Amino acid sequence: MSQALNPLTLPLQGSQLIEASAGTGKTWTIAALYVRLVLGHGAAGQGLGRPVLPGDILVMSFTKAATRELSDRIRLRLVESAAWFRGEAAGAPDAFLAGLLAAYPPGPLRQEAAWRLAMAAEAMDEAAVHTIDAWCQRMLREHAFDSGCLFDEELQANEAALMAQAVRDYWRQQIYPLDGAGLAQALSQWKDLPALLKDMQALVGKPLPADAGQGTLADSLARAERQRGEVLAALKAGWPARADEMLAWLQAIWGNRSHPARAGLAGQAHATRWIQALKDWAEDPAALMPDVKTGAERLTHTAVLAAFPAGLAADVPSCFADFEALMQALKTLPQPGTALRLHAAAQVAERMQQVKRQAGSFGFADMLARLDAALDESAQGAKAQRLRQRIIEQYPVALIDEFQDTSPVQLRIFDRLYRIADNEPSRALLLIGDPKQAIYGFRGADIYSYLGARQATRGRHHVLGTNHRSTQALVAAVNGLFKAAEDRPGEGAFQFRKQATPAGESPLPFFEVDAKGRAERFLTAAGEVQALTAVVDPGLRNAAESRELFAALCAERIVTLLNDTQAGFAEEGAPFRRLQPADMAVLVRTGIEAEAVRRALRRRGLASVYLSDKDTVFQTDEAADLLRLLQAVAMPRDARLARAALATSLLGLSLDELLLLASSDERFDRHGETLQQLNLAWKHQGVLAMIRRALHAFDLPARLLAPGGGTNGGTNASTNGSAGERRLTNVLHLAELLQAASAQVDGEQALLRWLAQQIEDGDAGLAGGDELVLRLESDADLVQVITVHKSKGLEYPVVFLPFPASFREVDDDKNAVLLLPGAGE
Repeated sequence: MSQALNPLTLPLQGSQLIEASAGTGKTWTIAALYVRLVLGHGAAGQGLGRPVLPGDILVMSFTKAATRELSDRIRLRLVESAAWFRGEAAGAPDAFLAGLLAAYPPGPLRQEAAWRLAMAAEAMDEAAVHTIDAWCQRMLREHAFDSGCLFDEELQANEAALMAQAVRDYWRQQIYPLDGAGLAQALSQWKDLPALLKDMQALVGKPLPADAGQGTLADSLARAERQRGEVLAALKAGWPARADEMLAWLQAIWGNRSHPARAGLAGQAHATRWIQALKDWAEDPAALMPDVKTGAERLTHTAVLAAFPAGLAADVPSCFADFEALMQALKTLPQPGTALRLHAAAQVAERMQQVKRQAGSFGFADMLARLDAALDESAQGAKAQRLRQRIIEQYPVALIDEFQDTSPVQLRIFDRLYRIADNEPSRALLLIGDPKQAIYGFRGADIYSYLGARQATRGRHHVLGTNHRSTQALVAAVNGLFKAAEDRPGEGAFQFRKQATPAGESPLPFFEVDAKGRAERFLTAAGEVQALTAVVDPGLRNAAESRELFAALCAERIVTLLNDTQAGFAEEGAPFRRLQPADMAVLVRTGIEAEAVRRALRRRGLASVYLSDKDTVFQTDEAADLLRLLQAVAMPRDARLARAALATSLLGLSLDELLLLASSDERFDRHGETLQQLNLAWKHQGVLAMIRRALHAFDLPARLLAPGGGTNGGTNASTNGSAGERRLTNVLHLAELLQAASAQVDGEQALLRWLAQQIEDGDAGLAGGDELVLRLESDADLVQVITVHKSKGLEYPVVFLPFPASFREVDDDKNAVLLLPGAGE
């Protein structure tokens, strides 16, 4: 049973689980608990019994932005608390600080507390506030002897290029030697190299059988074919006789026109053909599947029984039940394609590890795996015990934010260090998360890890029960939606009720939250807007039609609100604030949905920006155009390259200008001279200076920033000049990346190859890293179309969900990989 969290009395020892819904003050609570830890606050059984230094308190979150925010908020809270303890603050303290002050009466005790708080605030630059990846890297380096890691290894944050190289190596080493049926089988699985790369992106890093990569691909295919043949032979045994038995029994009923089950059974012609196909299959050693078509359903024991009227005894031979079992067994028949994929995944993963060992580098997943292995006492023995003891002595207290996004290996690391179920009072592990926000399964997060930790902390669950961000009406509406789902028969709001504990408790219950409320109100000419508005279309439409309809309805509502001079936010004692485009966010799941909304907005003359955590600057039109320009600058005497660069949408020459260049050598030579000057600038000043000179040489800033100047293309082209600002931002971003890359490659041609590879990787979905994500400062005043994943942690006054009921059916045949709970254990 969960209990309401009191920041003054929460036990700061053992393992505690804090469930914090959105807007319930999670960051405020973490900062408050940090203050208590620094002071050593807590009665017997509620704390460690001693003050803790910032360097001894491990605070972890899952993004760099989150760790920066946490660090800043903790520092401010320490400074504020120190001011109150010194008597330098004005006004009245909040309830938490008032309670703390009461625990430290005026005099030496309070002075000492003030000193501790001030020293902790000054020491925050050295505080242990990290992402889990950064912390793992630090532990491996600080404890290199116990973890078995090298001192001079380098972190390779983006392994996309490394995976692409490993896949190319696999294709050459394993696919090229195949011939005949083996080659045909491999090409039926992966039609080309990009298909293999896409498949490996989904598989590499997932749990694999220990023998998946043994031998060559040809050996793996031969084993798979042999195993399938053995299984098929076992399945076919006895079926010619059983097929005859099935047919004889059915013929006896078909021949009796008065038999009550005759009308409900499969037709004689069809059933006879199906049973003959079954018999032919059983007698042919090479046949894979019987051609029984719908007979797979009509000839089962279940279907035959259903043909008999209720109350009539049915003496159905066991061969029909055997047939039903056979059809199920054939669905699980070993497939050579599975063996191909497992072999490739294991070999590509091994090749990546080999290349990393040779280069002295490692990736984020490697760090987790290495630390996990180093802490495995069953394998490492005393060495792992020593490493664990050193780490928990270094960090006797750990606060893990966003715990619902924990992967199985991350949970295993924390459990091996702090032994969650033991609830050891000499150390503290505070797990803070919200299962409703567990949406990062595609990044390795596992809700079952959260459930395991929740079970291990049973009896020590605490809930932040008041929303400080939203209006009371909105919180009540959300509570109502979830409560209705939780109360309905079945599996509850989160589909986990069937896994109830022995005491009958749901492993993932829904808790209603209260609302502190906010003073501002959203008004229009029609009055105050309801907290939640649902628009329902009773018609039956296909996915495309439904998407276009709701995108149009969403865009129309946004434009209507912006055209309403009385639409805005009113708050007592503050001036009325008119609704702006940046106040509104449209949440989508995919780029297709985003484009539908943005297209509908453009038709109504309204600009927008799409925020996705997958888009990179190398996927823009500007990247491709800049590559052509750089190729022309690198070889300014090549007329073909020069004409290709001058024809790009980035330079924006009109058709008349291009026609004049084609007919006037003097005009073309003038541009050729510009390219030669840029070539000299590149050689002497670097690529960044050259691109900046090129911008002015072709008068790009003035043209792009003019009204309508950016409508020639680009990722975020719209109906006004903001598109030109977006395109110019992309070019400058690319220039900075090129300048950084030029220090790692040798010469202009090498830099051109680097840029071409980045564009190729971006189109294939391989490029990554925060430094590559599109810079969106220039779009801050536009309507934000944003993916659900990217919106996590952000706040918008008005939110639209045009596609809340859309879904994608999970199809095992189309999924690259299907992981079952506990499969990786």
